[in-house]
Amino acid sequence: MHEKFVINIGRQFGSGGKAIGEKLAKRLGIRLYDKELLLLAARESGFCTECFEECDERKGVLRSLFGHFRIPFVGNYSPCESPISGEALFRIQSDAIRRVASEESCIFVGRCADYILRENPRTVNLFFTADSEDRIRRITARTGCTAEEALQQIEAMDRQRARYYNYYTSHTWGEAATYDLTINTSCLGEEATVELIIDFVTRKLNLNPKP
Repeated sequence: MHEKFVINIGRQFGSGGKAIGEKLAKRLGIRLYDKELLLLAARESGFCTECFEECDERKGVLRSLFGHFRIPFVGNYSPCESPISGEALFRIQSDAIRRVASEESCIFVGRCADYILRENPRTVNLFFTADSEDRIRRITARTGCTAEEALQQIEAMDRQRARYYNYYTSHTWGEAATYDLTINTSCLGEEATVELIIDFVTRKLNLNPKP
């Protein structure tokens, strides 16, 4: 049996990264972690899920949380006496990512997983981009917003993800050199992109994918 492996997905908002990740997970017979990471981190730390949701891939919000949450199991301190910083929340989430990666083959979506697992040789780091028209189409279809509103969401979310990633890593979000493979999903579409990635992952990690 092959060693465990991990696929880490970075993505522009509206590029289809989550959908492609789900199809990859199904084809490879492994689990995909996205929001599930927040539940794991909350359960293992004793904090409420909302605490992690508030700072999820949003660097600006992380610092605003400082002083509002008490570190559990350290005595009867008030929130101000024993605050937890955004950095501490990031470390808790990072620990959850490392633990999952040590236990099973899986796919992580976002949350700096590629950097957190940078010492793991059994990883493939991907980044998805797409043409603006396709990104707008996906968002308007999903939310029912206008094209103008979708564009505003794209710009805001990409800024937040870049700020979060660049703050917590020594890499640059979206820069090709940061990843093993950067793909414009508009070129081939989701299904063909999945096939391309499976071939790449299979060759890089010497896998025997499920048919």
